[in-house]
Amino acid sequence: MQYTLRNIPAAVDRILRRRASEQGVSLNTVALEALARGVGATEEAVRLSTLRGLAGVWEEDAEFDAALRDQRVVDEALWR
Repeated sequence: MQYTLRNIPAAVDRILRRRASEQGVSLNTVALEALARGVGATEEAVRLSTLRGLAGVWEEDAEFDAALRDQRVVDEALWR
């Protein structure tokens, strides 16, 4: 079967080309493998190496830290 794909996002193109280069295989091979994994047509489990894409990355934020400090102050009058 032969397909023609158009409007491939630049980020997807960069990733596929980089993987092809790293693995020493053709762009077509890498694209087919990614497509198969994406639609669940492979027995290979999809493993994420990090949760960065789902949860993000912690960044220091002085305002946030100040808000947490304010919330952690115990009002002694309420605990008598």
